[in-house]
Amino acid sequence: MSNTRTCSLQRLSLRMMHLLDPERAHELAIRSLACGLFPQVPQVQDERLHVRCCGLSFANPLGMAAGFDKNARAVPALWNMGFGFVEVGTVTPLAQPGNPRPRLFRLSHDEAIINRLGFNNDGQAAVRRRVQGWVKQSPRGVLGVNIGANKASRDRIADYAQGARCFADVADYLTINISSPNTPGLRDLQGAEALRRLLGGVQAQLREKGKETLPVFVKLAPDMDDAALADIVEVAAGEGAAGLIISNTTVERPAGLRDPQRREQGGLSGKPLFEPSTRMLAQAHALARGRLKLIGCGGVHDAESAWQKLRAGADLVQLYSAFVYHGPWLVADILQGLLQRLDAHGLKHVSEVVGNGVEEWLEKV
Repeated sequence: MSNTRTCSLQRLSLRMMHLLDPERAHELAIRSLACGLFPQVPQVQDERLHVRCCGLSFANPLGMAAGFDKNARAVPALWNMGFGFVEVGTVTPLAQPGNPRPRLFRLSHDEAIINRLGFNNDGQAAVRRRVQGWVKQSPRGVLGVNIGANKASRDRIADYAQGARCFADVADYLTINISSPNTPGLRDLQGAEALRRLLGGVQAQLREKGKETLPVFVKLAPDMDDAALADIVEVAAGEGAAGLIISNTTVERPAGLRDPQRREQGGLSGKPLFEPSTRMLAQAHALARGRLKLIGCGGVHDAESAWQKLRAGADLVQLYSAFVYHGPWLVADILQGLLQRLDAHGLKHVSEVVGNGVEEWLEKV
Protein backbone atom coordinates (compact mmCIF):
# COMPACT_ATOMS: atom_id res chain seq x y z
CA MET A 1 0.00 0.00 0.00
CA SER A 2 1.40 3.44 -0.93
CA ASN A 3 2.33 5.96 1.76
CA THR A 4 -0.25 8.39 0.37
CA ARG A 5 -3.05 5.84 0.63
CA THR A 6 -1.92 4.82 4.11
CA CYS A 7 -1.95 8.44 5.30
CA SER A 8 -5.43 8.93 3.83
CA LEU A 9 -6.72 5.87 5.68
CA GLN A 10 -5.12 7.13 8.89
CA ARG A 11 -6.86 10.48 8.61
CA LEU A 12 -10.17 8.84 7.75
CA SER A 13 -10.04 6.46 10.74
CA LEU A 14 -9.25 9.32 13.11
CA ARG A 15 -12.07 11.45 11.69
CA MET A 16 -14.50 8.57 12.16
CA MET A 17 -13.42 8.11 15.79
CA HIS A 18 -13.88 11.83 16.39
CA LEU A 19 -17.52 11.59 15.27
CA LEU A 20 -18.17 9.60 18.45
CA ASP A 21 -18.59 10.94 21.95
CA PRO A 22 -15.04 11.28 23.36
CA GLU A 23 -15.47 8.76 26.16
CA ARG A 24 -17.18 6.23 23.88
CA ALA A 25 -14.39 6.65 21.35
CA HIS A 26 -11.79 6.13 24.05
CA GLU A 27 -13.45 2.95 25.28
CA LEU A 28 -13.67 1.64 21.72
CA ALA A 29 -9.97 2.34 21.22
CA ILE A 30 -9.01 0.52 24.42
CA ARG A 31 -11.19 -2.48 23.54
CA SER A 32 -9.68 -2.66 20.07
CA LEU A 33 -6.14 -2.49 21.42
CA ALA A 34 -6.91 -5.10 24.07
CA CYS A 35 -8.12 -7.44 21.33
CA GLY A 36 -4.99 -6.90 19.27
CA LEU A 37 -6.78 -4.76 16.68
CA PHE A 38 -4.40 -1.95 15.88
CA PRO A 39 -2.50 -0.81 12.79
CA GLN A 40 0.99 -2.07 12.11
CA VAL A 41 3.18 0.97 12.56
CA PRO A 42 6.87 1.40 11.71
CA GLN A 43 9.27 0.39 14.45
CA VAL A 44 12.12 2.79 15.18
CA GLN A 45 14.90 0.96 17.01
CA ASP A 46 18.21 2.69 17.45
CA GLU A 47 20.83 2.47 20.21
CA ARG A 48 21.12 6.25 20.15
CA LEU A 49 17.65 6.41 21.71
CA HIS A 50 18.30 3.80 24.40
CA VAL A 51 17.99 5.28 27.90
CA ARG A 52 19.19 3.98 31.26
CA CYS A 53 17.24 5.68 34.03
CA CYS A 54 16.66 4.71 37.68
CA GLY A 55 18.19 1.30 37.04
CA LEU A 56 15.72 0.60 34.23
CA SER A 57 16.42 0.06 30.53
CA PHE A 58 14.21 2.01 28.10
CA ALA A 59 14.34 1.23 24.37
CA ASN A 60 13.60 4.91 23.78
CA PRO A 61 12.62 7.93 25.90
CA LEU A 62 8.99 8.18 24.70
CA GLY A 63 6.23 6.84 26.93
CA MET A 64 2.45 6.72 27.09
CA ALA A 65 1.28 8.79 30.03
CA ALA A 66 -1.15 7.60 32.68
CA GLY A 67 -4.80 8.25 31.93
CA PHE A 68 -4.95 6.58 28.55
CA ASP A 69 -4.94 2.98 29.77
CA LYS A 70 -6.29 3.39 33.28
CA ASN A 71 -6.93 -0.31 33.85
CA ALA A 72 -3.89 -1.90 32.14
CA ARG A 73 -5.96 -3.49 29.37
CA ALA A 74 -3.91 -2.43 26.33
CA VAL A 75 -0.29 -2.55 27.52
CA PRO A 76 1.13 -5.04 24.95
CA ALA A 77 -0.44 -3.12 22.06
CA LEU A 78 1.15 0.13 23.25
CA TRP A 79 4.56 -1.53 23.57
CA ASN A 80 4.13 -2.91 20.06
CA MET A 81 3.46 0.59 18.76
CA GLY A 82 6.97 1.53 19.77
CA PHE A 83 6.56 3.26 23.13
CA GLY A 84 9.63 2.84 25.30
CA PHE A 85 7.45 2.66 28.38
CA VAL A 86 3.80 2.66 29.38
CA GLU A 87 2.30 4.06 32.56
CA VAL A 88 -1.12 2.73 33.57
CA GLY A 89 -3.62 4.16 36.04
CA THR A 90 -4.45 6.15 38.03
CA VAL A 91 -5.40 3.15 40.21
CA THR A 92 -7.15 3.54 43.58
CA PRO A 93 -7.52 0.91 46.33
CA LEU A 94 -11.21 0.42 45.60
CA ALA A 95 -12.89 0.52 42.21
CA GLN A 96 -14.82 3.72 41.63
CA PRO A 97 -16.97 5.06 38.79
CA GLY A 98 -15.57 8.57 38.74
CA ASN A 99 -17.53 11.75 38.18
CA PRO A 100 -20.87 12.03 36.34
CA ARG A 101 -20.86 12.18 32.54
CA PRO A 102 -20.18 14.06 30.35
CA ARG A 103 -16.68 14.40 31.73
CA LEU A 104 -14.35 14.25 28.72
CA PHE A 105 -14.19 16.97 26.07
CA ARG A 106 -12.16 17.44 22.89
CA LEU A 107 -11.00 20.94 22.11
CA SER A 108 -10.32 20.05 18.49
CA HIS A 109 -9.45 23.59 17.40
CA ASP A 110 -6.71 23.65 20.03
CA GLU A 111 -5.57 19.98 19.91
CA ALA A 112 -6.41 19.83 23.59
CA ILE A 113 -8.58 17.82 25.98
CA ILE A 114 -10.44 18.75 29.15
CA ASN A 115 -11.28 15.95 31.54
CA ARG A 116 -12.99 15.72 34.88
CA LEU A 117 -13.03 11.92 35.02
CA GLY A 118 -12.28 11.63 38.72
CA PHE A 119 -10.04 8.53 38.93
CA ASN A 120 -12.54 6.13 37.35
CA ASN A 121 -10.86 2.70 37.49
CA ASP A 122 -11.34 -0.99 38.27
CA GLY A 123 -9.44 -0.87 41.57
CA GLN A 124 -6.12 -2.33 42.68
CA ALA A 125 -7.05 -6.02 42.73
CA ALA A 126 -8.27 -6.14 39.12
CA VAL A 127 -5.44 -4.00 37.75
CA ARG A 128 -2.81 -5.97 39.64
CA ARG A 129 -4.00 -9.20 38.00
CA ARG A 130 -3.57 -7.67 34.55
CA VAL A 131 -0.19 -6.13 35.35
CA GLN A 132 1.06 -9.50 36.61
CA GLY A 133 0.25 -10.99 33.22
CA TRP A 134 1.90 -8.25 31.18
CA VAL A 135 5.18 -8.19 33.10
CA LYS A 136 5.67 -11.91 32.43
CA GLN A 137 5.70 -11.29 28.69
CA SER A 138 8.97 -11.39 26.81
CA PRO A 139 10.12 -9.21 25.23
CA ARG A 140 8.39 -6.30 26.89
CA GLY A 141 8.81 -2.64 27.62
CA VAL A 142 8.96 -0.78 30.92
CA LEU A 143 5.66 -0.65 32.84
CA GLY A 144 4.83 1.98 35.45
CA VAL A 145 1.77 2.06 37.71
CA ASN A 146 0.24 5.38 38.72
CA ILE A 147 -1.46 5.19 42.13
CA GLY A 148 -4.05 7.44 43.74
CA ALA A 149 -6.56 7.79 46.56
CA ASN A 150 -10.27 7.05 46.59
CA LYS A 151 -12.53 10.08 46.58
CA ALA A 152 -14.34 9.00 49.75
CA SER A 153 -11.23 7.85 51.61
CA ARG A 154 -10.79 9.07 55.17
CA ASP A 155 -7.03 8.54 55.02
CA ARG A 156 -5.64 9.33 51.61
CA ILE A 157 -2.04 8.95 52.66
CA ALA A 158 -2.84 5.38 53.70
CA ASP A 159 -4.36 4.80 50.23
CA TYR A 160 -1.01 5.59 48.61
CA ALA A 161 0.81 3.28 51.00
CA GLN A 162 -1.66 0.54 50.09
CA GLY A 163 -1.02 1.17 46.40
CA ALA A 164 2.71 0.84 46.91
CA ARG A 165 2.19 -2.42 48.79
CA CYS A 166 -0.11 -3.77 46.07
CA PHE A 167 2.13 -3.06 43.07
CA ALA A 168 5.63 -3.18 44.59
CA ASP A 169 6.47 -6.60 43.19
CA VAL A 170 4.90 -6.23 39.73
CA ALA A 171 5.58 -2.64 38.58
CA ASP A 172 8.87 -1.38 37.15
CA TYR A 173 8.20 1.97 38.79
CA LEU A 174 5.44 3.73 40.71
CA THR A 175 3.99 7.19 40.25
CA ILE A 176 2.26 9.02 43.08
CA ASN A 177 -0.49 11.14 41.57
CA ILE A 178 -1.26 14.00 43.94
CA SER A 179 -1.98 16.51 41.20
CA SER A 180 -5.29 15.59 39.60
CA PRO A 181 -7.72 18.53 39.86
CA ASN A 182 -10.74 16.22 39.70
CA THR A 183 -10.63 14.71 43.20
CA PRO A 184 -11.48 17.46 45.71
CA GLY A 185 -8.62 18.28 48.06
CA LEU A 186 -6.12 15.93 46.42
CA ARG A 187 -3.69 18.67 45.48
CA ASP A 188 -3.37 19.57 49.18
CA LEU A 189 -1.02 16.57 49.37
CA GLN A 190 1.51 18.62 47.38
CA GLY A 191 2.21 20.61 50.55
CA ALA A 192 5.66 19.92 51.98
CA GLU A 193 4.62 18.28 55.24
CA ALA A 194 1.83 16.19 53.69
CA LEU A 195 4.15 15.02 50.92
CA ARG A 196 6.83 14.13 53.45
CA ARG A 197 4.40 11.91 55.35
CA LEU A 198 3.05 10.40 52.15
CA LEU A 199 6.48 9.49 50.78
CA GLY A 200 7.51 8.16 54.16
CA GLY A 201 4.51 5.84 54.20
CA VAL A 202 5.15 4.65 50.64
CA GLN A 203 8.84 4.00 51.30
CA ALA A 204 8.00 2.09 54.49
CA GLN A 205 5.77 -0.26 52.49
CA LEU A 206 8.44 -0.77 49.85
CA ARG A 207 11.02 -1.63 52.49
CA GLU A 208 8.61 -4.10 54.07
CA LYS A 209 8.19 -5.79 50.68
CA GLY A 210 11.94 -5.81 50.06
CA LYS A 211 11.50 -3.35 47.17
CA GLU A 212 13.18 -0.28 48.60
CA THR A 213 15.01 0.31 45.30
CA LEU A 214 11.80 0.48 43.26
CA PRO A 215 11.74 3.93 41.61
CA VAL A 216 8.98 6.24 42.86
CA PHE A 217 8.00 9.34 40.89
CA VAL A 218 5.76 12.18 42.07
CA LYS A 219 3.45 13.72 39.47
CA LEU A 220 2.94 17.44 39.97
CA ALA A 221 0.41 20.02 38.87
CA PRO A 222 1.62 22.94 36.75
CA ASP A 223 -0.51 25.34 38.82
CA MET A 224 1.90 26.09 41.64
CA ASP A 225 4.23 28.95 42.51
CA ASP A 226 8.02 28.86 42.57
CA ALA A 227 8.24 28.46 46.35
CA ALA A 228 5.92 25.44 46.34
CA LEU A 229 7.94 23.80 43.57
CA ALA A 230 11.17 24.39 45.48
CA ASP A 231 9.68 22.80 48.61
CA ILE A 232 8.51 19.74 46.67
CA VAL A 233 11.91 19.22 45.06
CA GLU A 234 13.59 19.27 48.46
CA VAL A 235 11.07 16.93 50.06
CA ALA A 236 11.13 14.50 47.12
CA ALA A 237 14.92 14.37 47.10
CA GLY A 238 15.10 14.08 50.87
CA GLU A 239 12.52 11.31 51.16
CA GLY A 240 14.03 9.02 48.54
CA ALA A 241 11.84 9.69 45.50
CA ALA A 242 13.48 8.80 42.21
CA GLY A 243 12.07 11.76 40.37
CA LEU A 244 9.21 13.98 39.31
CA ILE A 245 6.74 13.94 36.43
CA ILE A 246 6.07 17.46 35.21
CA SER A 247 3.29 17.96 34.69
CA ASN A 248 -0.32 16.88 35.10
CA THR A 249 -3.24 18.81 33.62
CA THR A 250 -3.91 22.46 34.41
CA VAL A 251 -7.02 24.18 35.76
CA GLU A 252 -5.86 27.37 34.06
CA ARG A 253 -7.14 28.32 30.61
CA PRO A 254 -4.27 29.84 28.62
CA ALA A 255 -5.08 32.81 26.42
CA GLY A 256 -5.83 31.94 22.84
CA LEU A 257 -8.00 28.85 23.32
CA ARG A 258 -10.51 28.84 20.46
CA ASP A 259 -12.76 25.87 21.05
CA PRO A 260 -16.17 26.63 22.64
CA GLN A 261 -15.65 23.77 25.09
CA ARG A 262 -12.78 25.65 26.74
CA ARG A 263 -15.29 26.73 29.40
CA GLU A 264 -15.81 23.19 30.67
CA GLN A 265 -14.48 22.47 34.15
CA GLY A 266 -11.63 20.01 34.62
CA GLY A 267 -7.98 19.58 33.78
CA LEU A 268 -6.69 20.84 30.45
CA SER A 269 -4.07 18.81 28.54
CA GLY A 270 -2.62 18.91 25.06
CA LYS A 271 -0.81 21.56 23.01
CA PRO A 272 -1.76 24.58 25.17
CA LEU A 273 -0.02 22.96 28.16
CA PHE A 274 3.33 22.68 26.41
CA GLU A 275 4.81 26.10 27.24
CA PRO A 276 3.89 26.32 30.96
CA SER A 277 4.75 22.69 31.70
CA THR A 278 8.11 22.95 29.92
CA ARG A 279 9.05 26.12 31.79
CA MET A 280 8.21 24.35 35.05
CA LEU A 281 10.30 21.38 33.94
CA ALA A 282 13.33 23.62 33.43
CA GLN A 283 12.80 25.16 36.87
CA ALA A 284 12.65 21.72 38.48
CA HIS A 285 15.84 20.68 36.68
CA ALA A 286 17.65 23.73 38.02
CA LEU A 287 16.34 23.18 41.55
CA ALA A 288 17.05 19.43 41.62
CA ARG A 289 20.72 19.80 40.67
CA GLY A 290 20.91 16.19 39.49
CA ARG A 291 19.27 14.69 42.58
CA LEU A 292 16.04 13.71 40.79
CA LYS A 293 15.20 12.25 37.40
CA LEU A 294 12.55 14.13 35.45
CA ILE A 295 9.82 12.96 33.09
CA GLY A 296 8.52 15.72 30.84
CA CYS A 297 4.80 15.52 30.21
CA GLY A 298 2.33 18.06 28.89
CA GLY A 299 1.81 19.14 25.32
CA VAL A 300 4.20 16.73 23.57
CA HIS A 301 2.74 16.51 20.06
CA ASP A 302 5.66 16.10 17.64
CA ALA A 303 9.41 15.53 17.50
CA GLU A 304 10.25 19.18 18.18
CA SER A 305 8.13 19.35 21.34
CA ALA A 306 9.69 16.10 22.59
CA TRP A 307 13.15 17.50 21.78
CA GLN A 308 12.41 20.66 23.75
CA LYS A 309 11.29 18.63 26.78
CA LEU A 310 14.66 16.88 26.71
CA ARG A 311 16.48 20.20 26.33
CA ALA A 312 14.52 21.55 29.32
CA GLY A 313 15.85 18.75 31.51
CA ALA A 314 13.65 15.70 30.93
CA ASP A 315 15.34 12.30 31.02
CA LEU A 316 12.16 10.78 29.55
CA VAL A 317 9.02 12.22 27.96
CA GLN A 318 5.36 11.20 27.89
CA LEU A 319 2.34 12.02 25.77
CA TYR A 320 -1.38 11.23 25.72
CA SER A 321 -3.58 13.94 24.17
CA ALA A 322 -1.61 14.05 20.92
CA PHE A 323 -2.24 10.33 20.52
CA VAL A 324 -5.95 11.15 20.31
CA TYR A 325 -5.40 13.64 17.50
CA HIS A 326 -2.61 11.96 15.52
CA GLY A 327 -2.98 8.26 16.21
CA PRO A 328 -0.36 5.54 16.77
CA TRP A 329 1.73 6.64 13.77
CA LEU A 330 2.86 9.60 15.90
CA VAL A 331 5.21 7.37 17.91
CA ALA A 332 7.46 6.53 14.96
CA ASP A 333 7.27 10.12 13.69
CA ILE A 334 8.58 11.46 16.99
CA LEU A 335 11.34 8.87 17.37
CA GLN A 336 12.52 9.34 13.79
CA GLY A 337 12.43 13.09 14.32
CA LEU A 338 14.62 12.78 17.41
CA LEU A 339 17.18 10.79 15.43
CA GLN A 340 17.17 13.41 12.69
CA ARG A 341 17.82 16.13 15.27
CA LEU A 342 20.70 14.16 16.78
CA ASP A 343 22.25 13.96 13.32
CA ALA A 344 21.66 17.64 12.63
CA HIS A 345 23.37 18.65 15.89
CA GLY A 346 26.22 16.17 15.57
CA LEU A 347 25.21 14.30 18.72
CA LYS A 348 25.77 10.60 19.30
CA HIS A 349 23.13 9.86 21.92
CA VAL A 350 19.85 11.30 23.18
CA SER A 351 21.31 11.70 26.68
CA GLU A 352 23.53 14.49 25.31
CA VAL A 353 20.45 16.61 24.76
CA VAL A 354 19.15 16.48 28.34
CA GLY A 355 19.28 19.87 30.00
CA ASN A 356 21.20 21.73 27.32
CA GLY A 357 18.37 24.22 26.87
CA VAL A 358 17.49 24.83 30.53
CA GLU A 359 18.86 28.38 30.64
CA GLU A 360 16.92 29.26 27.51
CA TRP A 361 13.69 27.99 29.06
CA LEU A 362 14.38 29.71 32.39
CA GLU A 363 14.55 33.03 30.57
CA LYS A 364 10.89 32.48 29.64
CA VAL A 365 9.80 32.09 33.27
